[in-house]
Amino acid sequence: MNDSVDALREAAHLDDHALAAWLATAAGERLLEVREEGLTGRELKDAGDLAAHELLMRLLAAVRPDDAVLSEEGKDDPVRLTADRVWIVDPLDGTREFSEPPRDDWAVHVALWERGELVAGAVAQPALGETFSTAAPPSVPPRTSGRPRIAVSRTRPPAFVEALAAEIDAELVPMGSAGVKVISVTRDLTDAYVHAGGQYEWDNAAPVAVARAAGLFCSRVDGSDLVYNQENVSLPDLIVCRPELAQPILDFVRRHGTD
Repeated sequence: MNDSVDALREAAHLDDHALAAWLATAAGERLLEVREEGLTGRELKDAGDLAAHELLMRLLAAVRPDDAVLSEEGKDDPVRLTADRVWIVDPLDGTREFSEPPRDDWAVHVALWERGELVAGAVAQPALGETFSTAAPPSVPPRTSGRPRIAVSRTRPPAFVEALAAEIDAELVPMGSAGVKVISVTRDLTDAYVHAGGQYEWDNAAPVAVARAAGLFCSRVDGSDLVYNQENVSLPDLIVCRPELAQPILDFVRRHGTD
């Protein structure tokens, strides 16, 4: 990744949407390099986390030095709680999948929170060579599947989602990273992602920013707003879906809960 003085000067003049996409793409390129270094297992996971985090922190310090940063891999600085602008990043979402080449269901998340709202975001899927962002929000096509499709974890799909699928006659589609699951809805690979197994702000801030820009419904599982840059960064549940599926999903959760 070229972070020369000229490249950084040019990046500093990008608007926030384009900058989020540039940052996520750059970190993704760095992760692809790490994947080629011959590491395996835990060493590969740790190397990927560290390399992407350090790059994002260096780039943000250079191009947006006055902004605060909340990163999964960094120490939480309480200055963000009084800042007007906070970048919320997950340098490597889907570490398990990243460590299992040639899997492509892992991602880089970069979002910008400003004065109470997510205002920009990007999700890079480096192994696909794609970055989805609010700079050019995906245009979600009409649904191509007769049955609704719900993205779920490939290793631990929640039991309540299986019950939801049975009620609305949906198909479960297993995949890795939380960001990949959300973006799969914008890509018409799935129609919903419903999660209640525990996440943090960095797991879904950037994907939610992109999904909202694409016109998808996004909320907590009880229908309340997703709120970011909180003192407690736990954000354990969410729904991202096509608007026509929101009410059936919310009705199911109200009646049955998520246990």
